[in-house]
Amino acid sequence: MGGPEVSALNGLVAIVTGGASGIGAAIAQRLHADGATIAVLDRDTSAADPAFAAFTADVSDRASVDAAVSAVAEKFGRIDIVVNNAGIGAQGDIAANDDDEWARVLSVNVTGIARVTSAALPWLRKSPAAAVCNTASIASTTGLPQRALYSASKGAVSALTRAMAADHLREGIRVNAVNPGTADTPWVGRLLDSATDPAAERAALEARQPHGRLVSPDEVAAAVAYLVSPAAGSTTGTFIEVDGGMAQLRLRAEQPPPLSNRAPGSIRTSDRTSCAIRKSQAEVSTP
Repeated sequence: MGGPEVSALNGLVAIVTGGASGIGAAIAQRLHADGATIAVLDRDTSAADPAFAAFTADVSDRASVDAAVSAVAEKFGRIDIVVNNAGIGAQGDIAANDDDEWARVLSVNVTGIARVTSAALPWLRKSPAAAVCNTASIASTTGLPQRALYSASKGAVSALTRAMAADHLREGIRVNAVNPGTADTPWVGRLLDSATDPAAERAALEARQPHGRLVSPDEVAAAVAYLVSPAAGSTTGTFIEVDGGMAQLRLRAEQPPPLSNRAPGSIRTSDRTSCAIRKSQAEVSTP
């Protein structure tokens, strides 16, 4: 018989930005279950799991980030994993947001990754199992309606991930990313709740997914857990799509019955659903 099982991340310290809620909270929980010591960085840490060390940080502010990362290193003496999950959404076409909003979203979603990772870099260079995982989106590779600014920011995250992987490969730091599809997060929940008929809007949004439902935060967390694990030691510059096949699959729509078999003037349930799906794509098509 072998000895006790050693968790994959036992002894490693992981920073998770945006780790107090949504996908970030699920990632923190999963990495903790895999043995990591968790440091949550968030603008509002009130909802963070009390089992984790929580540090107030705004990733759009370098001084705030530097102070928080320094506090993590001082408390634990090491930093092995950085999960850059903090991000904000944006809706509309290219004319829908002014310059200030473009700057704000890019500062959080893109430059925030650079701020956090560069602050942690001296510690990552010392780690025998250094790994960075960025949260991108299928919006970086799939044209989504009414998501110009958000898609641009996540496309930049994808490019940045590859550049970081190339820059730090020889230093023993792996850099990867996850591309979630539309996830069942509090933010998406608030969008749905603001609809005239939240239940119908949710049903339409779920029907838009190839596998018929929203992605769960735990599913995204599982992909992150693999990418930051030493078991993925030869994986870098890679993206895992957690989207139910949305980015890669082109499924055929169900064929309607012949018109001769339909009652005059009838409207099938699937017709209503199709209309709702098109409306959902325009209004709530946010990964």
